[in-house]
Amino acid sequence: MKVTRRTRTKSVQVLADATGLVSHAGSALLCGLADRLGLTAGLSNALADTRLRRSAHDPGRVLRDLALMLADGGDCLSDLGALRDQADLFGRVASDATAWRVIDALDTEHLELVRAARAEARARAWAAGARPAEIVLDIDSTLVTAHSDKEGAAPTFKRGYGFHPILCYLGGEALAGMLRPGNAGANCAAENIAVLVDGLDQLPEAVREDPGTQILVRADAAGCTHEFLEAVVEMELSFSVSMPIDAPLREAILALPESAWAVALRQDGSERDGAWVAELAELDLAGWPAGARAICRRERPHPGAQLTFTDHEGHRFQVLLTNQAGDPVTLEARHRARAGVEDAIRGAKDTGLRNLPFREFAPNAAWLELVLIALDLTSWAQKLLLEGDLARAEPKRLRYRLLHVAGRITRSGRQLRLHMPERWPWAGALAAAFGRLGALPAPG
Repeated sequence: MKVTRRTRTKSVQVLADATGLVSHAGSALLCGLADRLGLTAGLSNALADTRLRRSAHDPGRVLRDLALMLADGGDCLSDLGALRDQADLFGRVASDATAWRVIDALDTEHLELVRAARAEARARAWAAGARPAEIVLDIDSTLVTAHSDKEGAAPTFKRGYGFHPILCYLGGEALAGMLRPGNAGANCAAENIAVLVDGLDQLPEAVREDPGTQILVRADAAGCTHEFLEAVVEMELSFSVSMPIDAPLREAILALPESAWAVALRQDGSERDGAWVAELAELDLAGWPAGARAICRRERPHPGAQLTFTDHEGHRFQVLLTNQAGDPVTLEARHRARAGVEDAIRGAKDTGLRNLPFREFAPNAAWLELVLIALDLTSWAQKLLLEGDLARAEPKRLRYRLLHVAGRITRSGRQLRLHMPERWPWAGALAAAFGRLGALPAPG
């Protein structure tokens, strides 16, 4: 006798008749956080003069909803519909046409006001406990592909086509960003300085003016220019940048005695096998800022890596230039922590930066600012409301575990309640996060 096995999909009867159900329930956490930190009110004030009539949608709330949509995983204007259909959670959400008009109104002046609102919300978030242990600003650029002929798009150095935005990060917080054509150079000192200044403006005033606050600026070799580093020193900041290895630098490295090399450290402070660090104390650094030091890392390539003809005795070398005082091994390990900005940029591309959806350059620049807001909300939520692995999860994992969970809305005694699946592994963490949200002080 032949036994026919029924698949699960065939045995389940699907009916579209439930009421009170909502999806993306966890995203309401970010919506409430934006309101609690005063970001929504700040955005409303920034765009108050663009509101044509009181009956229209508040432009600040529209910007908040757009940033929330990006944090939720959307990558185009029409994805706002995922929030629009959840009125019990997110209230009245603007149409695509209304959202476009708000974006189109974001000229240079209004973008500055939006950034000021972000800075005020950041000050409240830091006061509530989101302030990082140290202030390290990482500057890096990335390529964004354009799949059509958009204004400002240009061929890139990797033979692609699109844009080359430059970004300033503080850990997971995206402080500032500048949209540039694809053929913009990574080592343009003026643009590096501009994005650094925008990033510094995002720091709370009390932090910037505190003489005890040490601010470090890190960059790859694109930041190793005289003009940029002189500007960093003029701002009374420290710098740590990768340094291209030219002929004099190579000679100085090869002239080091074996006794000059010390074992390199990992990020957790343990020793790194197969890697060593030495300071190039004899290198002539005339012309660089006073107090500059060159520190070299020598390491064996990982198995399978291809060596170049300039590699010496099977080792690879990287050099950093810094004006920090301290042990070279510790400073080198601190500089290598800059690699975390690559993870942050990957998260940005997973939060709307991968696709700049508009034909004109100015709306795409506004879109970049919305991406920064979305990244800030995600970072603040992880620092203030979440614990454990969820506080370190990248956007994709955070959405799967928390933001996209379904729930049921009930009303009783004028109280709106959100019921989450009892057996969802992270339901307890999400409920606890909403509890911490309610405990945050209200703005103003």
